[in-house]
Amino acid sequence: MSRTPRTDPPPLFASDLDRTLIYSAAALSLTVPDAEAPRLLCVETYQGAPLSYMTEDAAALLAALAARCAVVPTTTRTRAQYRRVRLPGPEPRYAVCANGGHLLVDGESDPVWHARVRRSLTECAPLAEVSARMRGTAHADWLLKEREAEELFAYLVVDRARLPDTWVKELADWAEPRGWGISLQGRKLYAVPRALTKSGAVAEIARRTGAPYTYAAGDALLDADLLAAADRAWRPGHGELADSGWTAPRVSALAERGVLAGERILREVTGALVG
Repeated sequence: MSRTPRTDPPPLFASDLDRTLIYSAAALSLTVPDAEAPRLLCVETYQGAPLSYMTEDAAALLAALAARCAVVPTTTRTRAQYRRVRLPGPEPRYAVCANGGHLLVDGESDPVWHARVRRSLTECAPLAEVSARMRGTAHADWLLKEREAEELFAYLVVDRARLPDTWVKELADWAEPRGWGISLQGRKLYAVPRALTKSGAVAEIARRTGAPYTYAAGDALLDADLLAAADRAWRPGHGELADSGWTAPRVSALAERGVLAGERILREVTGALVG
């Protein structure tokens, strides 16, 4: 009797998107002469204009990785914002949006997971209270936009040059005992419930798929739990984690900054898979 060969489940590569794998024009941080700059591939458009990029080499590496592991985009973006992104390679089976609030399966939010997340948020201060605090203490000199995302968390778009560091610290001190964390990423300042985590959603995907190993990458404080929970992880030389000197066991701190850091991360994951 013939037997079907056993196929072991592939590992996961769970990665943040913005300023980790994909970069806006303002975040490219290319310091080489123009004639030596890498060729870029646009992976996101917004209102008919290009918005986010990868190097062409990074795009090829990511497409090749998708044949060897389960690539899981893991982002604080809303579902609508995530769906603007067109990553190289096949459409990921799983993705994490809203910092873990939505676990997408074939592009659709899993209602059971979302309900579980909703229940976990009942022990922290309500979103309305946090949003009111942010709006009430922000100043028109540096506040550009205010938003609530997926009825889960809030964020401000700010003029970074004018934003007082003291205001960010005061907000963080106020939010912490109420079960919320503050993260400043580029021009966006996020207020996110502590119970809303990327690592929780990725652990659920690993459970469902039977993945034996998880790789991860990210640059912001909202990625720290994801990186710390992974079997092996990388952070670029820019972002909140680099600026604070954050590290953890099994997390490699890279020197590269900007879009070349995204390419280096993918080379590192490829090397780890081969090894």
